[in-house]
Amino acid sequence: MIVGILVMELRTSEADSLKSKRRVLKSLLDKVKARYNVSVAEVGKQDTWHFSTIGVSFVSNDSAHVHQTLTAVVRFVEDLGTVELLDVRMELL
Repeated sequence: MIVGILVMELRTSEADSLKSKRRVLKSLLDKVKARYNVSVAEVGKQDTWHFSTIGVSFVSNDSAHVHQTLTAVVRFVEDLGTVELLDVRMELL
Protein backbone atom coordinates (compact mmCIF):
# COMPACT_ATOMS: atom_id res chain seq x y z
CA MET A 1 0.00 0.00 0.00
CA ILE A 2 1.32 3.41 -1.02
CA VAL A 3 0.04 6.59 0.65
CA GLY A 4 0.62 9.88 -1.11
CA ILE A 5 0.48 13.16 0.78
CA LEU A 6 0.34 16.52 -0.96
CA VAL A 7 0.52 19.84 0.87
CA MET A 8 -0.23 23.01 -1.07
CA GLU A 9 0.25 26.55 0.19
CA LEU A 10 -2.30 28.80 -1.50
CA ARG A 11 -3.03 32.50 -1.74
CA THR A 12 -6.61 33.66 -2.27
CA SER A 13 -6.14 37.25 -3.37
CA GLU A 14 -9.82 37.91 -4.09
CA ALA A 15 -10.90 37.09 -0.53
CA ASP A 16 -11.92 40.12 1.51
CA SER A 17 -13.14 38.15 4.53
CA LEU A 18 -12.90 34.67 6.02
CA LYS A 19 -16.36 33.94 4.66
CA SER A 20 -15.35 34.72 1.07
CA LYS A 21 -12.11 32.73 1.50
CA ARG A 22 -14.07 29.71 2.68
CA ARG A 23 -16.47 30.04 -0.27
CA VAL A 24 -13.56 29.96 -2.73
CA LEU A 25 -11.88 27.05 -0.93
CA LYS A 26 -15.07 25.01 -0.60
CA SER A 27 -15.63 25.25 -4.33
CA LEU A 28 -12.02 24.28 -5.04
CA LEU A 29 -12.00 21.35 -2.60
CA ASP A 30 -15.32 20.01 -3.93
CA LYS A 31 -14.01 20.11 -7.52
CA VAL A 32 -10.77 18.32 -6.57
CA LYS A 33 -12.66 15.61 -4.63
CA ALA A 34 -15.13 15.00 -7.43
CA ARG A 35 -12.54 14.87 -10.19
CA TYR A 36 -9.74 12.84 -8.55
CA ASN A 37 -11.42 10.83 -5.74
CA VAL A 38 -8.89 12.01 -3.16
CA SER A 39 -9.24 13.18 0.42
CA VAL A 40 -8.70 16.91 0.68
CA ALA A 41 -9.08 19.48 3.46
CA GLU A 42 -7.85 22.84 4.66
CA VAL A 43 -5.23 21.90 7.24
CA GLY A 44 -3.64 25.22 8.15
CA LYS A 45 -3.95 28.99 8.16
CA GLN A 46 -7.72 28.81 8.66
CA ASP A 47 -7.84 32.23 10.33
CA THR A 48 -6.04 34.27 7.67
CA TRP A 49 -7.93 35.85 4.80
CA HIS A 50 -5.45 35.44 2.00
CA PHE A 51 -3.51 32.26 2.75
CA SER A 52 -4.42 28.58 3.12
CA THR A 53 -2.71 25.27 3.58
CA ILE A 54 -4.48 22.42 1.81
CA GLY A 55 -3.73 18.75 2.44
CA VAL A 56 -4.49 16.02 -0.08
CA SER A 57 -4.07 12.29 0.43
CA PHE A 58 -4.40 9.37 -1.96
CA VAL A 59 -3.92 5.62 -1.44
CA SER A 60 -3.10 3.03 -4.09
CA ASN A 61 -1.03 -0.09 -4.55
CA ASP A 62 1.10 1.57 -7.27
CA SER A 63 3.46 4.44 -6.48
CA ALA A 64 3.40 5.68 -10.09
CA HIS A 65 -0.38 5.97 -9.92
CA VAL A 66 -0.18 7.93 -6.66
CA HIS A 67 2.45 10.30 -8.05
CA GLN A 68 0.52 10.77 -11.30
CA THR A 69 -2.74 11.54 -9.47
CA LEU A 70 -1.23 14.03 -7.04
CA THR A 71 0.65 15.76 -9.87
CA ALA A 72 -2.64 16.01 -11.79
CA VAL A 73 -4.27 17.62 -8.72
CA VAL A 74 -1.53 20.28 -8.65
CA ARG A 75 -1.99 21.02 -12.37
CA PHE A 76 -5.76 21.18 -11.93
CA VAL A 77 -5.50 23.71 -9.07
CA GLU A 78 -3.07 25.82 -11.10
CA ASP A 79 -5.28 25.72 -14.20
CA LEU A 80 -8.44 26.75 -12.33
CA GLY A 81 -6.91 30.15 -11.62
CA THR A 82 -9.05 30.87 -8.55
CA VAL A 83 -6.04 30.68 -6.21
CA GLU A 84 -2.32 31.27 -6.50
CA LEU A 85 -0.14 28.25 -5.75
CA LEU A 86 2.78 29.36 -3.56
CA ASP A 87 4.38 26.06 -2.55
CA VAL A 88 3.89 22.33 -3.13
CA ARG A 89 5.26 19.43 -1.10
CA MET A 90 4.63 15.82 -2.03
CA GLU A 91 5.57 12.69 -0.12
CA LEU A 92 4.99 9.00 -0.78
CA LEU A 93 4.92 6.64 2.19
